[in-house]
Amino acid sequence: MRISMAVILLLFSQLLPAATEGELSTGLVNPGYHEKPAWFKESFLDLREDVKEAAAGNKRVMLYFYQDGCPYCARLLKDNFGNPEIAEKTRRHFDVIAINLWGDREVTDLQGKITTEKRFAESLKVQYTPTLLFLDEQGKVVARLNGYYEPDKFSIVLDYVAGKHESEMKLSAYYRQRLAGKAQGRLNSEPFFLPHPLKLADNRRQSWRPLLVLFEQSDCKSYDQLHGDSFKRESLLLALSAFDIAQVDMNSREKLQTPDGRLLPAQDWAEALGLQYAPSMVYFDAEGREVFRSEAWLKTFHLHAVLDYVATGAYLHQTNFQRFVQHRADILREKGFEVDLMR
Repeated sequence: MRISMAVILLLFSQLLPAATEGELSTGLVNPGYHEKPAWFKESFLDLREDVKEAAAGNKRVMLYFYQDGCPYCARLLKDNFGNPEIAEKTRRHFDVIAINLWGDREVTDLQGKITTEKRFAESLKVQYTPTLLFLDEQGKVVARLNGYYEPDKFSIVLDYVAGKHESEMKLSAYYRQRLAGKAQGRLNSEPFFLPHPLKLADNRRQSWRPLLVLFEQSDCKSYDQLHGDSFKRESLLLALSAFDIAQVDMNSREKLQTPDGRLLPAQDWAEALGLQYAPSMVYFDAEGREVFRSEAWLKTFHLHAVLDYVATGAYLHQTNFQRFVQHRADILREKGFEVDLMR
């Protein structure tokens, strides 16, 4: 019954129009607008020129993809860029350029192609906001943050890019090195987690449900919030029941069987996947192929949306997760549910 209802909801969502994406008329202000720091670069959005100018000033370019009304963008601006130490470090090492996920301003990309903000974001597969892309002196992406990172974790990424450590190691390895020795204690367990030792390829052969692999580490505020709040909500537990769920300690040397049949230490698998944030959630289909991931802190509403996106197979039809979230919110509102992204 759950599957048929999911399909009905998915089909219904395809009939709804996308949320309004156009610019407001001159003089009007979007009620979801968030003021950006005055030290962000006022760019003409010719990214080739931006990269050259940054390099000439011994800086690098940081592209900040945002949308009005995004609670994670608001938190990035307030808690991260509002932190004097982080703001000073960012201003010293980066030219920050804000790009509207739905914007129509003209952008000249790094190949000289003229496009719009929203088409440029689409070409880079920006799925949600905030997304941050860090460019080197040739315009190559050397680090990417999909979603909101808390100030301590965000600061580590700034150090990685500003110090040009990409020539020495991957961001995931640098991140783990910086946090070495800080994570203590055991991970919280849940009764619905798959038993260890994990045999995920065997699980894929035996189960029809998608697989959610939850990469975690101890002494993490987001991790504690996930187990102490989100996993205690009945609606979310019902959504989780559509998945097989495995918990992996990102710092562990315990060997496991990956969905594609390799035998690897958990830490090596996390690094091979390029994960640096805890908790990260990686989703696999029945064949053991990765189909989606969320690598940053999520409020319960958006976590539930990700679960629906994968469980219903919506990712096969709507490749833009943000559009799916908008359609889902519209459906819930039309059915009389209050949608509060901050809850």
